[in-house]
Amino acid sequence: MRSVTAFAPATVSNVGCGFDVLGFALDAPGDEVTATLAASGARLVIDRIVGDDGRLPRDPERNTASVAARALLDALGETRPVSLILRKGLPLASGLGGSAASAAAAVVAVNALVGGNATLDQLVAAALIGEGLGKGGAHPDNIAPAIFGGFVLVRHPNPPDIIRLPVPKGLTCVVIHPDLEVETAKARALLGTTVPLKEAVAQWANLGALVHALHTSDFDLLSRSLEDSIAEPRRAPLIPGLANIKKAATDAGALGSSISGSGPSVFALCRDRATADRVAAAMTAAVAKEIGGESQVYVSSISSRGAHVI
Repeated sequence: MRSVTAFAPATVSNVGCGFDVLGFALDAPGDEVTATLAASGARLVIDRIVGDDGRLPRDPERNTASVAARALLDALGETRPVSLILRKGLPLASGLGGSAASAAAAVVAVNALVGGNATLDQLVAAALIGEGLGKGGAHPDNIAPAIFGGFVLVRHPNPPDIIRLPVPKGLTCVVIHPDLEVETAKARALLGTTVPLKEAVAQWANLGALVHALHTSDFDLLSRSLEDSIAEPRRAPLIPGLANIKKAATDAGALGSSISGSGPSVFALCRDRATADRVAAAMTAAVAKEIGGESQVYVSSISSRGAHVI
């Protein structure tokens, strides 16, 4: 039997002012999926899942990775039976694109396994079908960077219209995951369905400025643009002490910070690795004071590499 294993990275989505359209990939952590061609049996099965404490469904009709894999097999016209092993390296309900990483790793592994020549856009489209199983729906601002890598803007999810943005030299991310879980669907429900015009205009202005800052490596403009007028104010109650955690980050030198995805993870962007290390220590201390428990902290460059065979 032939097997292929792929890794897909954690992603930070929204990035403050870029609700549902901006995202970037981290170097680590991430999820792995091993796809194997079987001699016979059902068209697609999940052999096992590691690292989820038994919480994720093994039913291939209800698992993000297997549904994404099936969507790609359908697109490629492939009928041979495939089995999957999913290794979760990302905490569940963390705001770090865990379902996107599983879906992305699955489609990349399956594509390589069957000798497919799927384009990045085809991989995104299939992965979105898998992630759409989640109660919060599919979020291309996680899927796109998980597949493409780097810093991306999703102009349109389906058909995918993904714009790769430049990353200024030195730009480094700190992500802290408190000892909390936030369900995407519940966090999304807090947003409602309408936005006051004043808030929308502020968001558009910050989004445009942030994209320009990335193109020009203008860290001061980037810092001024990392403000979320829409999602963060409504989701802040889900993360105790969020304002103090953010203040600790900026006091330590961060350009700015916000909620990663729907939370509870909080990210901060920094000019360089040395600053990021100081910010990581400050955010860790703030989370310990405000929330307690065991938090996980990651310091990473913006990874240029998305899901790939390992």
